[in-house]
Amino acid sequence: MSIDSSSPTPEDAERAADGIDDVVGFAPQITQIAAAQLEALVTVHQVSLADAARHGRELTDVVERGIRLELAAALRVTETAASNLLHLADAVVVRYPTVLDSMRAARMTQQHAEILVDAVDKAEPELRDDLLPRAITLAEAEPVGTFRRKVNRLVEVARSVTLPQRHEEALEQRRAYVSPGDDGMAWLAILAPAVEVHAAYGRATAMAKAMLEVDGEHRTLDQLRSDVLCDLLIDGEVADGSPVTRGIRANVTVTVPALALLVDDEDARAAAGLAPAEVEGIGPIPLDRAKQLCGGDSGWMRVLTHPETGMVLSVGRDQYRPPASLRRLVRWRADRCMAPGCGLTAVRCEIDHTVAWEDGGGTSLDNLSPICRGHHRVKHHGGWTVTQIADSGGALQWTSPTGRQYDVYPERRVVAFRPSDEGTAPF
Repeated sequence: MSIDSSSPTPEDAERAADGIDDVVGFAPQITQIAAAQLEALVTVHQVSLADAARHGRELTDVVERGIRLELAAALRVTETAASNLLHLADAVVVRYPTVLDSMRAARMTQQHAEILVDAVDKAEPELRDDLLPRAITLAEAEPVGTFRRKVNRLVEVARSVTLPQRHEEALEQRRAYVSPGDDGMAWLAILAPAVEVHAAYGRATAMAKAMLEVDGEHRTLDQLRSDVLCDLLIDGEVADGSPVTRGIRANVTVTVPALALLVDDEDARAAAGLAPAEVEGIGPIPLDRAKQLCGGDSGWMRVLTHPETGMVLSVGRDQYRPPASLRRLVRWRADRCMAPGCGLTAVRCEIDHTVAWEDGGGTSLDNLSPICRGHHRVKHHGGWTVTQIADSGGALQWTSPTGRQYDVYPERRVVAFRPSDEGTAPF
């Protein structure tokens, strides 16, 4: 098929639009035919099993294999594909008939149905009745890519109630093993908690990237990462003693809804609608583990979030520069410079740690305010003392060198959630 590179005419554009209309118009018919095919598959399956039972053929696995063989031959697909189709048909027609209803009405595609079944089947049986209608609502509203992310997230959150028990059982399976490779090489594999594995891989990557910047380094990132891991496991340090790798430690971001740290019982937390603790790039983790990480374990970055908006409220002392969402909230709350009488808009201000970072101040909503550059210098070098007024929603008290006090309130109040002295619960 040749493509005409000349400028499209109005007629061409109209034909293209009509073609899109045709493609979209066929989609509901394809979905409805797919639903009918799934129903027919269930009928074939059930009739074949019943017929085998009547004739005394009780080797169900043999009968099942025969059904898959015939379907594969008739449809000219592999037996694996035929098996997957039978599984989908059983799920949609027998176990989740509301999904079939949606396909019949062409409100979701077969691909949506496949993703839905895979996701909901991962959940414990007692959770599925609650998850199914919510998953169907998502399937009928979202494109495939977005639906896949949202439905998996939906199931992960629901399953977080049983995560501690499942995690404890999974821990019993941790192990390491070696597989032979070719040409004098081998694979080292480790099954361990995801948080630790990602931390180890992240540290090795950070060290490898630092070494990659050294003049004369000829190894690739993958090669450096492999060498770093071997050096650390065998000798405990990088073999070449390169100073660029010193001080590099694991860094994993743990996000915890602030109120979740107040609720010890997983069932109660779920009943309250509190999202689970999560590790960036991994997913939900047991709350007890999150509390350990939030309690100040070195190498972990704690992130406390607002229980309703999910806005970042604190990253503790593990990061000096506030993340973008926290900077936005600090500026939104104040609206202007938080020095007495200053009207400079907050977007033109610097984000200041009320208690200086070097003095132990944290990067959290209750220790940050926007202050213009001029007043920032006055605060640090002019003999003034500035404190956050407790439970004020972001107000500052400025005490001048003469002892006079000036209270400055933000334009908007935001309830501050902050870690306790023990670092295990917000207040």
